[in-house]
Amino acid sequence: MNETVDIKGSTHAGEELLQLVSFKIGEEEFGVDILKVQEINRMPEVTRVPNAPEFVDGVINLRGKVIPVIALRRRFGMKRKESDKNTRIVVVELDGKVVGFVVDAVSEVLRIPRNLTEAPPAIVAGIEAEYITAVGKLEDRLLILLDLERILTSAEKGKIAAVAA
Repeated sequence: MNETVDIKGSTHAGEELLQLVSFKIGEEEFGVDILKVQEINRMPEVTRVPNAPEFVDGVINLRGKVIPVIALRRRFGMKRKESDKNTRIVVVELDGKVVGFVVDAVSEVLRIPRNLTEAPPAIVAGIEAEYITAVGKLEDRLLILLDLERILTSAEKGKIAAVAA
C-alpha cells in the first residue's frame, strides 16, 4: 500500500475530493477519512484482557502506550478470522483515545470526488447504516464509507477505555 489512486469521473474543476484509506473485511471494501488515521501497522502480538467486550481482541503496546484493539469483523457480526500476512491494525483517535481496528487487509489511499458518493441504504452488507456515512460508486466496485466515531456506542467506548486503563 504505497500508492494513491485518483478516481476519475468529476465533471467540475475544483470539486471537493474525499481522501480515504480503503481496506477489506471479508469480501467488502470500506473506506475511512485519511485524516482520522494515525498509522497502519502489521498485526503485532495482542494481549487478551479478561471481561473485555466480545469484539475487543485485547491490547497492544504501541511505542509505550497501551491501546485497545477492536476486531471490526466481530463488531460487524462477522465470524472471526485468523490473522495472516495481510492483516493490519488501523490506528485512529476516537474521542481523544487512541484505538486500533483490526482489518483483513489495507488496500490503498483513494481520492474520489464527493459526487461519486450517495447516502447509504438502510442496511448495507449486514452492517447497521448508523456506522455508514456514504457509499462510494467506483468504476468496478462499491466502497462503504465508515464513520469511525459511530462504530462504538458511548457505553462501549467507556468499556474500552477501562480495558486500556
